[in-house]
Amino acid sequence: MTIFHINTAALATGFALITACSSLLAENDNEPVEPLALFAIMQEMGENMQTITAAIVSEDWETVVETSTLIADHPQPPLGEKIRILAFIGTDVSAFKDHDGKTHQAAQQLGQVAESEDGEAVIAAFADLQRSCLSCHQRFRQSFKAHFYGQQ
Repeated sequence: MTIFHINTAALATGFALITACSSLLAENDNEPVEPLALFAIMQEMGENMQTITAAIVSEDWETVVETSTLIADHPQPPLGEKIRILAFIGTDVSAFKDHDGKTHQAAQQLGQVAESEDGEAVIAAFADLQRSCLSCHQRFRQSFKAHFYGQQ
């Protein structure tokens, strides 16, 4: 290999590293950051929780069943974003996945209970779902906001 090829390879590698570092650093500068797809997913799940609350009040069990399924089977972020999130979470990835799994199970349970049209049981199952969401938010929301949006 000639010195020209070595220098070209080194230059190309250096350029690739600079490009990669620049995109990573862009997350931390003062420019507005585009929200993660996860943000929109969480907003949609919050709206679904409000829909369920209204449906419970009006004893609209069909809507509770349908909407709890939307929560249980919520969309996933795109692969690239998922990798960024998992890289940020690091050693807490199992806890994050555990919270997601518990939310999935609680939402499924709510849907099953709503099919019985037992208002008391639906309220109890909905409380379990709310606790699951709150537990995850208390563990991860602040660190996500600080890391991905520069918010304290």
